[in-house]
Amino acid sequence: MRTHTKETQSTTTPQAALQFLREGNYRFVNNLKAHRDLLEQVNETRDGQFPFAAILSCIDSRTGAELIFDQGLGDIFSIRLAGNVVSEAVLGSMEFACKVAGSKLLVVLGHTKCGAIKGACDGVEMGNLTTLLNMIQPSVYLESASAEGRGCSNAEFLDRVTHTHVRRSVETIVERSTVLRELIEEGKVGLVGAVYDVETGAVEFLEETFMLGEVKHFYLDVAAARRAV
Repeated sequence: MRTHTKETQSTTTPQAALQFLREGNYRFVNNLKAHRDLLEQVNETRDGQFPFAAILSCIDSRTGAELIFDQGLGDIFSIRLAGNVVSEAVLGSMEFACKVAGSKLLVVLGHTKCGAIKGACDGVEMGNLTTLLNMIQPSVYLESASAEGRGCSNAEFLDRVTHTHVRRSVETIVERSTVLRELIEEGKVGLVGAVYDVETGAVEFLEETFMLGEVKHFYLDVAAARRAV
């Protein structure tokens, strides 16, 4: 399997980019890894890169996007931050990937049993980690289905917060980046949220979050949600 070129990147649609990732995860789950000559890919990418997608994932050692989606050198931009939090630096990286480098799809990839989500659920405070977990806290407040057992020991609650956080992160991207919002509204770039299962290796794409041509909003005022808990 060859690395994406400028031509293949320019002709790839956001929908096709999403399908590439679906197919790659299928290969990963079924141990059907595509054959790649990595040295050849080094040579192919030495003068430039043309990734078709940019993926924001957690720093968790089990969630390397290139492996999960069976992609090679030069195929995707991989942005990693604990808890797949959307910071200004992350937004800047995404803007570069899409506006400058031509990527056609943005993915926010959360995962099950996430340590950062667990920390936010339990109100952990520790050095600079506190600031990061505070960015996840609104997702904890928004998950109102559980009045009791609102900690990481409640697996069902943890899973719901994980999904909520992914949807919030997708929403945050279009709220805080005019550059990316315009690309999505113009139909040039797609955006979708997903959750990786660390037990099965499978990726669940949250279809309701897919944006192309128009932006979506999923949540009301976070402060109101916090007062309701």
